Amino acid sequence: MEQKAYPLCWPDGWPRTPYYKRGFGRFLTDKRNVSVNEAVGRVLAELKVFGIPDWKVIISTNIKTRLDGLPYSNQGKPDDPGVAVYWQSKKDVQRCIAIDRYTDVAQNLAAVAATLNAMRAIERHGGAEILDRAFTGFVALPAPEQWWQVLGFESSRVTRDQIEQAYRSLAMQHHPDRSGDSDAMARINVARDEGLRVAP
Repeated sequence: MEQKAYPLCWPDGWPRTPYYKRGFGRFLTDKRNVSVNEAVGRVLAELKVFGIPDWKVIISTNIKTRLDGLPYSNQGKPDDPGVAVYWQSKKDVQRCIAIDRYTDVAQNLAAVAATLNAMRAIERHGGAEILDRAFTGFVALPAPEQWWQVLGFESSRVTRDQIEQAYRSLAMQHHPDRSGDSDAMARINVARDEGLRVAP
């Protein structure tokens, strides 16, 4: 999945918080709730301390963006308040932190900034190796393969007969009884079943 600032690009494989479990955040500025602009500033400031320049950061929300790619601060609340912050590490590893725990985009952005600040505390207290391990969990994973890709098609516009034919051909190569790979065969089986479920 290509990460975009708008609309929200939630990372594949990350669970979502059900709307009824979302709470009200308590991130404040001058005794009032933090704004989207202030929360964005906090996120960028925390990443800057890690040596990540603004141009290597994508802040993805369901709030339309300004010309600089950052979310507007004066829009209404979107139905989905989730946020995903993507950045390129100094070692060129794509990282991501996504939060949708709160009912407000600004609160979720402030939570990302607070999370980054807490991780910086690990580094400040001599836990650089621990920090590297912690950040390993924030690697942005590639999107899972679609069923039609597993079966070798260019798109999902194929017939049931084409699916069966591709399945038989791949099964001849990958079936464990023919010295194939059982993991690959399992992926092929799932892809065939999914394809047959949606094919005309």
